Amino acid sequence: MKKHNFFAGPSILPQETIKATADAVLNYAGTDLSVLEISHRSPQFTETMAEARALFAELLDVPAGYQVLFLGGGASTQFFHIPYNFLQNRAAYLDTGSWSTKAIKESKLFGETIVVASSADKDFSYIPTDYEVPADADYFHITSNNTIRGTEIKEDYSVGVPLIADMSSDIFSRPVDVSKYTMIYGGAQKNLAPAGVTFVVVKEDALGKVDRPIPTMVDYRTHIKKDSSFNTPPVVCIYAALQTLKWVKSMGGVAAMEKRAIAKSSALYDEIDRNKLFVGTTEEASRSRMNITFVMKPEYVELEQDFLAFASEKGIMGIKGHRSVGGFRASNYNALPEESMQVLIDAMQAFEKAH
Repeated sequence: MKKHNFFAGPSILPQETIKATADAVLNYAGTDLSVLEISHRSPQFTETMAEARALFAELLDVPAGYQVLFLGGGASTQFFHIPYNFLQNRAAYLDTGSWSTKAIKESKLFGETIVVASSADKDFSYIPTDYEVPADADYFHITSNNTIRGTEIKEDYSVGVPLIADMSSDIFSRPVDVSKYTMIYGGAQKNLAPAGVTFVVVKEDALGKVDRPIPTMVDYRTHIKKDSSFNTPPVVCIYAALQTLKWVKSMGGVAAMEKRAIAKSSALYDEIDRNKLFVGTTEEASRSRMNITFVMKPEYVELEQDFLAFASEKGIMGIKGHRSVGGFRASNYNALPEESMQVLIDAMQAFEKAH
């Protein structure tokens, strides 16, 4: 039976990425060595790293003056790297879910941290809009997509201070005006690569402005100078990321990914809104295209486990909601085929007819 992968992360990757990476595990770049064992300073991997950084910049239309980095440690590591590099006096944060809350906690270790708005009052079911960012903030941090609660910021803010965004789960799902950001970062295990590599796009002239000493590994300038190879980078993950970037380009680029995301997510949201059994968990204007969250209506809540079992019988994997939310979560990343989304919709309709 074909499986339909809706896991939130690590998550579905293009079949092209999986095949090319599997082949490279056996024979990388004609070396008769595995990508698992190749030196990160070999000419073959140096070329892979350069190509991956260049194609990342090309697809996201990164302007001059920015650097693309591939680092280890996950996006959560960046939660303290950011204030280390950018917080001199005070920082501003928008609190839209678990990941932004964790970033705020780390920032407070370094200095004054202002939460300009939060949607915690309604279980992070919406993106706040009525707030002001202090004009003297060193930066304003946002999390563009909330994987747990299913909300998303789908525009590039203009806020008058340096803007930093965690785009872990919606990178390459829509065109981004990178020039509006001082830094974009994220864990790659949602829309790009296997778990283990973090991407950073940083404006180079924004660095070196704080007066604190910065540990070598935490200083972004270290990794710029060494082309993301100051220490051993996550070789296999970067190779896989390159294959995904090639796939995105072959599919028509980021604009094409956005069209796919809109079509697939709209189809599922339409079914949630139509179906008598289910109800969405987020405000309509804030709905994520990447992580679609829904639950059983109160009068049908006892059917939740039955639907999970029914979906599993159809080959639908990974739709159980996050443990803090319950219900269901369908992750609609770039590599998810339209066919898989239709299988889920068909299952919801069949389950409705049976009840």
